[in-house]
Amino acid sequence: MAKYVSVQEALDVVKSGDYIVTGLGAGEGREFMTNLHTIADRVTDVMVSNCLPMGNYEFILNEAYKNSFRTEGWFYTPALRKAHPHGNIAYIPNHLHLAASKRLFYREPDIYVGIASVPDKHGYVSLSISNAYEMQMIRKAKTVILEVNPNAPRTMGDVSLHIDEVDYLVKVDYPVPEIADTVPNDKDHAIGRLIADMIHDGDCLQLGIGGIPNAVTEFLYEKKDLGVHTEMITTGMVKLAKAGVITNKCKQNHAGKMVAAFAMGTRELYDYIDDNPSIALMNGNYVNDPAIIALNDNQVSINTTLEVDITGQCCSESLGSRQFSGTGGQADTAIGAQKSRNGRSIIALYSTAMVKNPETGEREEVSKIVCQLKSGAAVSLSRNDIDYLVTEYGAVSLRGTGLTERAKLIISVAHPKFRDELTREAMEIGILPKE
Repeated sequence: MAKYVSVQEALDVVKSGDYIVTGLGAGEGREFMTNLHTIADRVTDVMVSNCLPMGNYEFILNEAYKNSFRTEGWFYTPALRKAHPHGNIAYIPNHLHLAASKRLFYREPDIYVGIASVPDKHGYVSLSISNAYEMQMIRKAKTVILEVNPNAPRTMGDVSLHIDEVDYLVKVDYPVPEIADTVPNDKDHAIGRLIADMIHDGDCLQLGIGGIPNAVTEFLYEKKDLGVHTEMITTGMVKLAKAGVITNKCKQNHAGKMVAAFAMGTRELYDYIDDNPSIALMNGNYVNDPAIIALNDNQVSINTTLEVDITGQCCSESLGSRQFSGTGGQADTAIGAQKSRNGRSIIALYSTAMVKNPETGEREEVSKIVCQLKSGAAVSLSRNDIDYLVTEYGAVSLRGTGLTERAKLIISVAHPKFRDELTREAMEIGILPKE
């Protein structure tokens, strides 16, 4: 009981110049982060690293606190995008499986703050929602603070920590943040159907969250004995497991278990993973290692992108030079799946988007398949690592293709009204021969 402190007492530990790391998504220390701005008058130059932060925290959003706090995140969400112009917000380029290792090479945390389940009778807590980088950071942190939450699912894998390894415990009782299921639209369904046709009985899956992945899961209920080795467990996967579609019996690595680095979704998901021995949340350094991913045969990686050029370069995280999200595990899982025996990597996107014209202020339809990426765009997946590309207009295999054939294939799944323009542009830069 001596380890239990109030949120304010936990905040009293922070001093100027400290480096604080918090958990990914719903694994972050919400009460600590919510109140961090209250010590702004006594600290300066405190750095916080987060990933997919789910709260609209004052220390991030309020420019008045920029001299007290700066944030360097592994994956942007709306709060970080909104605050970025303040000048104290920065993105950390990373592949998820190396996010912790490379950051620790740069700097070790003074404080780790995150969520945990209630201690069991043996004095162990579970990190609950995420182990993408959390345990690696905890092992190196000078001070470990955990918000003990009775609503946090107790998960299995390598997420257990004895309270002797924790400096302070804070009792909290807030609902674990949820992400509602995105209802797929017509484009999602068109793409989802094409991808589902590429998935076979016994395949091992990695897919994320959003309209397209949700649509994919809707078309998998006729499949049999699917497995999961994924960066993130989603509610869609849980529904497939409950329906008997996901059994994990055909996996070569961790047979019988759904393996992931973190979970994010609805309460249905959190209830399912609670005390469930068929779920293993493992260190992201392990889960997302392409060599580990490749241990399962028939691994299928399904990711989305924001923009792709006619050579196959995928920008999945920025709008030009403006950071929008992050690389996450896209390259990890795409490369790992292709190293797998009979594995496949699939990149999906809508063929077009509605974008505001800066001159007229009107929204207009633009192609998301382009001749060249926007100036400053981050290449999240190189053209060397793309495999299959899918839009609502079809699916093409780019594996082993030369640039001329590749450009033709990519243009073939662009929106029809942009194909002639893309062809002309490809001729102008020498990718396609002039007619």
